[in-house]
Amino acid sequence: MSRLTKEEALDLIQNADLKDLGIMASKVKKDKHPKGITTFVIDRNINYTNICWVDCKFCAFYRHEKDEDAYVLTFEEIDEKIDELLEIGGTQILFQGGVHPKLKIEWYENLVEHIHSKYPELTIHGFSSIELDYIARISKISIKEVLTRLKAKGLASIPGAGAEILNDEVRDLIAPRKIDTSVWLDVHEVAHSLGIKSTATMMYGTLESDEQIIEHFDVVRELQDKTGGFRAFIMWSFQGENTQLLAEHPEIKKQSASRYLRLLAVARLYLDNFDNIQSSWVTQGAYIGQLALKFGANDLGSTMMEENVVKSAGASFRLASDELIELIKGVGEIAAIRNTAYKTLKVCK
Repeated sequence: MSRLTKEEALDLIQNADLKDLGIMASKVKKDKHPKGITTFVIDRNINYTNICWVDCKFCAFYRHEKDEDAYVLTFEEIDEKIDELLEIGGTQILFQGGVHPKLKIEWYENLVEHIHSKYPELTIHGFSSIELDYIARISKISIKEVLTRLKAKGLASIPGAGAEILNDEVRDLIAPRKIDTSVWLDVHEVAHSLGIKSTATMMYGTLESDEQIIEHFDVVRELQDKTGGFRAFIMWSFQGENTQLLAEHPEIKKQSASRYLRLLAVARLYLDNFDNIQSSWVTQGAYIGQLALKFGANDLGSTMMEENVVKSAGASFRLASDELIELIKGVGEIAAIRNTAYKTLKVCK
């Protein structure tokens, strides 16, 4: 079967019947996951600081250093959060924060070493490409050195956060101080070269065109061809409440469920070199999160014991493990708990 071209993907986004898209995406999913197993991970998203100088217009989470509610978590506070996670059988922390203007590589080394030494059973999945790029710049070292040093202290993998839409025209509009597309891709390529796996993400529904969405799909597919280092693709819609971007562009409309499912299905078809596609129930809600399993998704992400970034922008869905299991069983699939590397830890009866 020949690869989907950009032109074919655009036609599918704009003209295909939604039901037909679901059937096509489900076939590809079944080819990759013939046992009908849908997975999730038990984790916690720890935002170690909300202090950030980048001021992305789409973000309602960040604060400046002098703001009354600005914070940097102490190691003791982080330990308390990890202890709570371990009590429910968690295996991973998704660790990211704002881009703090003063924290250098030594602070991050101490943090990762502290967690890895105290909780060696826990996978540290942490730090977005923009955080890593800034750590390198403020510390006057290369991205490769940052990643090498953090890996030596216990960093296992990195998330795909900060991708938004990988098109610089869009990025200049929604986050003019954020890293360019080429830098985001370079950070992940360097990570992959060091044996650090990552995920690829996309936030749509701001000021991008369909063509720019396809460009995003294309650059991550191209890097995956080159390195094979992406474990999954995760996509969600812009959550606009309390954001500068929505205040400046009131014409931006909340994205529909059908739009989400349409783009998800096309992502499954276009990203033929990705094994795993996540459903974003955190932003879409339980019903659409479940329906996404019929549009190419084979993973429900995580229990998301704690999430503060999209919550700040108005999305506050919460689900426990038993609820995720029921969603999976509800579409006739087998539920399984996985680890960060997408290895099954337990099949849920």
